[in-house]
Amino acid sequence: MKRLLIIAILLIAISCENEKKAGSQNSNTTLSGPVFGTSYSVIYASEIDYTKQFDSLFTIVNQSMSTYIPDSDISKLNRNEDVILDQHFNKVFRASRNVFAVTQGAFDPTIGNVVNAWSFGADKNKFLTDSVTINNLMLNVGFQKVQIAPYKDGFKINKPLDTYLEFNAIAKGYGVDVIGEFLESKSIENYLVEIGGEIRAKGENIDKKSAWRVGLDEPRFDGEQSVYKAISLKDEAMATSGTYRKFKIDENGNRYAHIINTKTGYPSKTNILSVSVIAKECMIADAYATAFQAMGIDKVTEFLKSHTELKVYIIFENDNNALETLNLNNFPE
Repeated sequence: MKRLLIIAILLIAISCENEKKAGSQNSNTTLSGPVFGTSYSVIYASEIDYTKQFDSLFTIVNQSMSTYIPDSDISKLNRNEDVILDQHFNKVFRASRNVFAVTQGAFDPTIGNVVNAWSFGADKNKFLTDSVTINNLMLNVGFQKVQIAPYKDGFKINKPLDTYLEFNAIAKGYGVDVIGEFLESKSIENYLVEIGGEIRAKGENIDKKSAWRVGLDEPRFDGEQSVYKAISLKDEAMATSGTYRKFKIDENGNRYAHIINTKTGYPSKTNILSVSVIAKECMIADAYATAFQAMGIDKVTEFLKSHTELKVYIIFENDNNALETLNLNNFPE
């Protein structure tokens, strides 16, 4: 009887161990599809198809924070309707508040109406917004004017009536984190999540028995896409902000980025073509990539001396219109 009991215990232990290792398979599963106005791709070490779960999570995040959905929580908020916000909104709000503070407002989720006023449409050679419009809109910009507090089973926002809030510069990265955290909750230790170029990697690519390899886009003004360099990622996230696809040119030939200066309300005149940021969370990398575009090379270089947790790679044009790169805080080569 004792022997049978020992065997039974061993079988239970083996079964439990197998359940723990359910996410550790010998081959990857790859899922992809449309989301957030772009596409996603997820590669993970499991044979389980999580398409339905991913779609459900994407729907929840969209319903919370997409300004492109008329009945989303954030759209209702911007119309000053009574709405209780969820934990996703709270997480993104608080992360945004932190980046807003440390970058001295270079990252500001209340700049959305000003961004919308600058119509980066088909005619890229014309500025389509007058100074009166911009000055009036800037009166309602300032993330410090917006507060969040717990309310019943969610959260409530207190903001000026004409302040428009959007998280488009951080929500995509947050979506990447949501999928990564879901996979980790299923004991999956090896995965790569990508949404519209924003990435989170954990473990390794078990199919290739090597680190996850990802590419940085080459800045090109012809609309084509090619890889500038490839790097390895492990247990970290990366986001890239580029200005080479959306810009304006003034009568003097100066190029202005679609990144709006949160202090002036005008597009940033910049020689930066792309900024890639590596951080532990993709939403943090996403927010900083946008902020660094607006800050410029000198301020970013100084900022990163006291923020060694961020690795940054900048591609820019020098005075001779040739490409140069800048590696800060040991961005992987």
